[in-house]
Amino acid sequence: MSADERHPPGRPAHDSYDAVVVGGGHNGLVAAAYLARAGQSVLVVERLGATGGAAVSTRPFPGVAARLSRYSYLVSLLPKKIVDDLALDFAVRRRTVSSYTPVVRGGRPTGLLVGADAEATRASFAGLTGDDREYDAWRRFYGMTRRVAERVFPTLTEPLPDRASLRERIDDADAWRRLFEEPVGVAVEEYFTDDLVRGIVLTDALIGTFADAHDPSLRQNRCFLYHVIGGGTGDWDVPVGGMGALTDALAAAARAAGAEIRVRHEATRIETDGTRAEVTVRSDGAEHVVAARRVLVNASPQTLACLLGEQPPAAAEGAQLKVNMLLTRLPRLRDRSVDPRAAFAGTFHVAEGYEQLADAYRDAVAGRLPAVPPSEIYCHSLTDPSILGPDLAARGHQTLTLFGLHTPARLFTADNAVTRGELLAATLAELDAHLDEPVAGCLARDENGEPCIEAKTPLDLEHDLGLPGGHIFHQDLAFPYATGTTGRWGVETAHANILLCGAGAVRGGGVSGVPGHNAAMAALGR
Repeated sequence: MSADERHPPGRPAHDSYDAVVVGGGHNGLVAAAYLARAGQSVLVVERLGATGGAAVSTRPFPGVAARLSRYSYLVSLLPKKIVDDLALDFAVRRRTVSSYTPVVRGGRPTGLLVGADAEATRASFAGLTGDDREYDAWRRFYGMTRRVAERVFPTLTEPLPDRASLRERIDDADAWRRLFEEPVGVAVEEYFTDDLVRGIVLTDALIGTFADAHDPSLRQNRCFLYHVIGGGTGDWDVPVGGMGALTDALAAAARAAGAEIRVRHEATRIETDGTRAEVTVRSDGAEHVVAARRVLVNASPQTLACLLGEQPPAAAEGAQLKVNMLLTRLPRLRDRSVDPRAAFAGTFHVAEGYEQLADAYRDAVAGRLPAVPPSEIYCHSLTDPSILGPDLAARGHQTLTLFGLHTPARLFTADNAVTRGELLAATLAELDAHLDEPVAGCLARDENGEPCIEAKTPLDLEHDLGLPGGHIFHQDLAFPYATGTTGRWGVETAHANILLCGAGAVRGGGVSGVPGHNAAMAALGR
C-alpha cells in the first residue's frame, strides 16, 4: 500500500494556494516538488486512490507477491537534472542486452542479438545476413542518432528553441533532413537492406504511434526521435523497484518540500480570469472550491478543455496492446544458440520485420486486427529481481511485459472484451512460433488458480487512466522546438495562469518529468 492510499481523503487544509496541480501522475508530482521547494504553497488533487497515473507498480495477480510496472515500464527520458534537483531516492539499471529478434531463415530458426558486446553483436549480424555490411550500417545510423541525442536532450529542460536554433545546434544537415524533414522510412531503407534489421530500427518510430514508415505527417519521426534521444544516449533503463518507485520518490520529495497531496479528489471545473483561478473539486460525494494564483494540469489537452468548459481538440487514438505476465520460468527458444535469459533481457521483437509492420498497419487501417500482430517483450525481473517476492525469486519466477503495435482503439469499439481476447491469442501465437514450448505452459497461477496474465487495450487504458482513446502520449508527439502556437516552455495555454504539465505538452510523452519541470519553470518565471 502506497503512502497515498494510507492517507485519508479529507478536505484540503486551506481554501487558497499559490498553485493547484490537477492530476498526481509523475509529471504533476515533479511540478509540485519544484514549486514547493521554491516556497510556493501547493495542493495536488488526484481523482484515483493513489498517485502515479501510468507510472505505477501494482500486484495485479491475487495472492502473488509480484509488483509489476503495470502500464509504463522503462525509463529513457527522465533527465538526471530532475533526479538531482529533487534529491530523489530513485535509481535505474542498464540492460546488458539491447534486443533479440527471432526469425526463421532457410527453414532454420535463428535471430539477431544486439548487446553491449560489440564483437558478439557483429558476429550475430554476420550470422544473420552473411557479412558485416548491415552491422556497419547499424553503427553509422546509430552513431548519427546518438550525435543528435547529445545535442537535443539537454534542451528538453531549457526554454523551447525555435526550429532554426535547434537545427543550428544539431549542426548536421544530413541528420536534420533524415529525422526532421523526410519520413524516417526513407533513411531506414537507404541505410539497411535486410528486412528484419529494417523492422527492428523502425519499431522505435511506432511505439504508441499509429503510422506507416512513410507517413507524410512525420508523426513516426517524432516518435522515433523521442525514443533515441533519452539521456543523450538513447539507452532505455530499468527502474529499480518498478515504476512505482519513481512515483513514491516524487511524492516523498513533494511532501518533504511542503506540498499537500490529496487522493480521491477529482477536479471537475476550472474557472480563471487570467490572474486568479478557482478549481472545483469533488471528494466524498461533495464538491468544494479551492482558489489558486495558477493551476497546472497534469492531464490531457482534451481533459483540460473540458475542465475549462471549452471545445476540446480532436480526439487522440491509442494503438497498443499492453500485456503483463508472471512465469514460473522463461520458455525455451527454438533458436538453441541463444540463452532465454539473454533473449528476454532486452527487447524481444516478435513479427516486427519491415514488411510485417507494413502489413499490420494496412490491416488496421482496413478495420481489422493484424493477421500477424507485431509486439515486443522484455523481462524486468532479469535486471531487477527486487520486484518479486523472495519466494518467487528463489523458485526462478520471471515477469514478462509485452507491448503490441498497430492495434488502434477503433478496432475495439464493437466489443472490447471479445476483440481483446482474439488479439491476445493471436499475439501469443506469434510468440509461440519462436518458442520450443507454449508460453501459456510457463505461466504462474494466482491464488484462485487462474493464469497470471492480464491484457489492456486502448479502451482499457482510457477507462483505467483517463487517457483519451488510450493514447499513451495523450496526443501525437511534437518536435521539440517552438512553433507559432507554443509558448516559451511549451506548457502555456490561452490562459496566462493555466499551464499544461502532462504528456500532451510540447516535449511531453514517456516517463520523463520534463513537462512537470517545464511547467514549474514557467510558473516561477524562470
